[in-house]
Amino acid sequence: MHQFGATAKGGNCRLALTDLDAKGRDLFVRWAEAAGCTVVVDKCGNLFARRPGRDPDLAPIVMGSHLDTQPTGGKFDGVYGVLAGLEVLRTLNDHGFETDAPVEVAVWTNEEGSRFAPAMTGSGTFAGVFDLDYTLNLADVDGTTFGAELKRIGYAGETACGGRPIGAFFEAHIEQGPILEAEGKTIGVVTGAQGQRWYEVTVTGQEAHAGPTPMARRHDALLGAARMVDRVNGIGHDHLPDACATVGMLQVSPNSRNTIPGHVFFTVDFRHPDAARLASMDRALRQAVTQLAAAAGVTAELDEIWAVPAIQFDPDCVAAVRRAAEQAGYGHRDIWSGAGHDACYISGVAPTAMVFVPCEGGISHNEAENATPEDLAAGCNVLLHAVLDRAVE
Repeated sequence: MHQFGATAKGGNCRLALTDLDAKGRDLFVRWAEAAGCTVVVDKCGNLFARRPGRDPDLAPIVMGSHLDTQPTGGKFDGVYGVLAGLEVLRTLNDHGFETDAPVEVAVWTNEEGSRFAPAMTGSGTFAGVFDLDYTLNLADVDGTTFGAELKRIGYAGETACGGRPIGAFFEAHIEQGPILEAEGKTIGVVTGAQGQRWYEVTVTGQEAHAGPTPMARRHDALLGAARMVDRVNGIGHDHLPDACATVGMLQVSPNSRNTIPGHVFFTVDFRHPDAARLASMDRALRQAVTQLAAAAGVTAELDEIWAVPAIQFDPDCVAAVRRAAEQAGYGHRDIWSGAGHDACYISGVAPTAMVFVPCEGGISHNEAENATPEDLAAGCNVLLHAVLDRAVE
């Protein structure tokens, strides 16, 4: 899978609904069909590869994640969860093992949100969080829509997005943080995920010549934005130990070295497992943007474009993951997810849990992202037995 969008530093750039994403999807479909699965595509481009069970009337037990990556992403984030699910199916085939319930691997569309914001739109639309028309009309920075690209790459399916029964959902993933590696644990039993809020901020000042315009008479949009970016970081520190606050994208116009910037766009990502603390961060941001814009002589518009509440995963599914780790003798610990995952939205329509494995240095969303074959295999083993816990009556 890594060959599609491989980067010079060993990572991946396989943005959602690009030609490279299409090639990755094509490869997954070939592998799934070779494993005896039937593959269905829904109207949001989500893929479902099904291995039949003894009782076709039972809701399938589903595994999966996503194939799209960050622009300078690693080759494990998301992809591991898809290929771990495929490995579980191949293992069942190797042993001639028949489950009672069907078992599926899902590939969710646009989990990262790098090209089409917000994130997790495939799973979110499936779960009824987003309307299908809303998702299909999302546009990238070039104005190309989600729906148009789905059609172009041949993955605009005919099956309804949502309403598909799921008996339970399990997602394997690298931790994307340093805790498991630091504590020498092989498996993270994920009990839930912290809440998130995404914002877009537009700061408008006045373009002017960098030489003749006195400092006191400037309306510098970048100066106002810079002060806001610094305050975003401060809000994160004000809500420790669990808060995260990030400005990850910034666009300056006209972006000329001898012109005072007249327009700046930037994004804000807030995360916290406690709803009250996340709300406090929200209030602090709104106050800061208003006050700092006035102080800099500019105007600012703040839009919250996405919000996900803190998630508690299904206790029975979490217990199945814990038992699987214990039975295999792997060191494990309960853990919160600091990142959003497709499992967060699917937990709203099906019993859900996640399996974490360590990643080197806790580094993710980075071309240097890495995980050992031994830890990846351990995660697959735990995923297999957690699935069997629910797929065999």
